[in-house]
Amino acid sequence: MSISRVISFSQRLFLSVLLLFLSFAACFLIYQYQREKAYRIEVLNTRLQSYNIQMYETLAEKGNTWTDSLLTRYTKFHTLPDLRVTIIKTDGTVVFDNEKDADEITNHRDRTEVQEALQKGSGYAILRTSHTLASDYFYSATYFKDLDIIIRTALPYDSVDLINELSIDWRYLWFSLALIIVMGYIYYKYTNNLGKTINQLRRFAQQAENDEDLEHFHFEFPNNEMGEISHHIVQLYTQVKRSEEDKVRLKRQLTQNIAHELKTPVSSIQGYLETIISNPGMDEKQRNLFMERCYAQSNRLASLLRDISVLTRMDEASQSIEMEEVELCQIVSSVHADVALQLKEKGMNFLQLLHPPMKVQGNPSLLYSVFRNLTDNAIAYAGPNVTITVKCVMETPEYYRFSFADNGVGVAPEHLDHLFERFYRIDKGRSRKLGGTGLGLAIVKNAIIFHGGTIFARIASTGGLEFIFTISKG
Repeated sequence: MSISRVISFSQRLFLSVLLLFLSFAACFLIYQYQREKAYRIEVLNTRLQSYNIQMYETLAEKGNTWTDSLLTRYTKFHTLPDLRVTIIKTDGTVVFDNEKDADEITNHRDRTEVQEALQKGSGYAILRTSHTLASDYFYSATYFKDLDIIIRTALPYDSVDLINELSIDWRYLWFSLALIIVMGYIYYKYTNNLGKTINQLRRFAQQAENDEDLEHFHFEFPNNEMGEISHHIVQLYTQVKRSEEDKVRLKRQLTQNIAHELKTPVSSIQGYLETIISNPGMDEKQRNLFMERCYAQSNRLASLLRDISVLTRMDEASQSIEMEEVELCQIVSSVHADVALQLKEKGMNFLQLLHPPMKVQGNPSLLYSVFRNLTDNAIAYAGPNVTITVKCVMETPEYYRFSFADNGVGVAPEHLDHLFERFYRIDKGRSRKLGGTGLGLAIVKNAIIFHGGTIFARIASTGGLEFIFTISKG
């Protein structure tokens, strides 16, 4: 088993970032330690340099008349405890040392702090063992050109003053460690919440992959941005899943409805033909009647297949539908001309209250089906001696809004929301008798949506049925 399987993603993330953070903290602490050490060395060196200058000023007042006894007395009353003071000529000869007789001290020309003082005016050595006293000292030397001497002061490393001066203040270290622990805990809580979210998403992904029903599962996501995003992902998947299930259900229902609708005319045609075939001696008048009924049922079957084809084309191949400039007034005029005989038979009037030009980018066949199906619906169900009115009630730079109304019998309000459903019929027996396929208004709605519009039905002010719809100018 690999380590990645044993340690979770959140734990790996926590450990990797913690390692980076600790590395940064260690580098910072080392840098801060070196910086603090350098600062304290600089402070100590400045303090000793200040003493060197004070001693120089005292010697300068005496000129060349100063003596060892004077220097001894001065260093006795003006020095720190354990401070060593040495005066050196530029050739390295020691002329005074408060710790040892100058005649017994070797030449100091090669000492680091002395060479640096001669070159730069001042210098120091942090840790160097004295050849004279065999002890470790911190040296600070200053070159005074007018007196041609180097004044050097030194503190032994076991001196209390030097220890106090160079000792690091470790309080910042403890503060840093405490801060690291607190931040590590906070980051652990954060990555732990992130790990919970990832585990929930992994569980969701596994269940989705296995096509399990997620309606009964409760996913607990933390109350943060990741939790909110994860919750939306689950919701979106659930909606898509439900939508796919609805599509499958609707397709199954549509298939059943189509089979049922096809069965009626096919059965009628088959029944009439069987009767004709089984009765060769049937009189001519009866035979012609049965043949006319077969023809009527075949027309109904052809209409149903045509409507199904139109709906299928809009549902599954809408990209292949060609668009062109269409004059809507001409479309409505064509519909009026095509149904003129049916209108006359029922004593109906058709008022076209449209004023050209009314041009849109659309498909002529689908736009024709919109006005034709609405007209056929009114002719079939509005009743005799009614008036159909088509008018444009609003025009904007983007679309036209139309009203298609009749003053017929109308429908009950509870049917209004279902009129555009496929195969929905208010009176199934009467609808089939009148030859309707149950798809006309569904085709109207889909064609309107295809042309960037909306449609709804309501009870007209005249008591009949009114359709309000928009068509985008494209």
